[in-house]
Amino acid sequence: MNLTMPGERTVWPEFFVLLGPDYAGKSSVLSALSLNGWQCVSCDNDFVRPECSLVNDLRDSFISRALQGIGESYSPDFVITLLQTSVVYLRDQVMRVAPGRPAVMDSYYYKILAKCVLTGLVNEELFTWWRSFPQPRRVIYLDVEPETAWRRSGEGARLNPFEYYGTIPTRERFHRFQTDLRQLMVKEVGTVPVSVLGEPDSVDQVANAIQQIIRRDDAAELGGTVPAPGAVRAGYPAARAAVAP
Repeated sequence: MNLTMPGERTVWPEFFVLLGPDYAGKSSVLSALSLNGWQCVSCDNDFVRPECSLVNDLRDSFISRALQGIGESYSPDFVITLLQTSVVYLRDQVMRVAPGRPAVMDSYYYKILAKCVLTGLVNEELFTWWRSFPQPRRVIYLDVEPETAWRRSGEGARLNPFEYYGTIPTRERFHRFQTDLRQLMVKEVGTVPVSVLGEPDSVDQVANAIQQIIRRDDAAELGGTVPAPGAVRAGYPAARAAVAP
């Protein structure tokens, strides 16, 4: 399959992926980065361009209608196809960022693919295509504990069926799903370098740490001075250089 649209450049820009479990705070962090002038790509409402609002409509329809109709009204392949629109949108948008400046993308296909596997929505042909997409320079993983995520969800009040096992959102089903989700996302990342940030005290703190990680990579690539690891991980006693399997 052709990865580009007519008239678009074929050289992929540098990009980083911000990954993490549900309720890790990625949207808040991306908003902070965006306010600081960084290029951010996401399927969240605040980041989808107005002329691309169909992406929001399809995502909302997936949650509110398609998930409940799997096996009765809709086939698994049909439902995965709805999800694929978000994956392709992310890929297309990163092609349009300004050259010479790195972009930070929300989750890429890693999280959607992992959730598909956990919920039994499997189509290996589509997954193989997603995995053929260009890979980021680095993944930055926000490592939030399931119990923290549970509290942020209003103890289950704000969950959707794509965030827990079964039909009823309980703490145990949410914890298991998020734990398994982490393992599958790590597996999907593969050999891409990973930096892990533990639970921060503030959104600004994690946004600053991400900027330092990206600048460190830029300096290393250009052969300049690389900030000490302690500077990158300041305030993150749980931060690690890579995600443990």
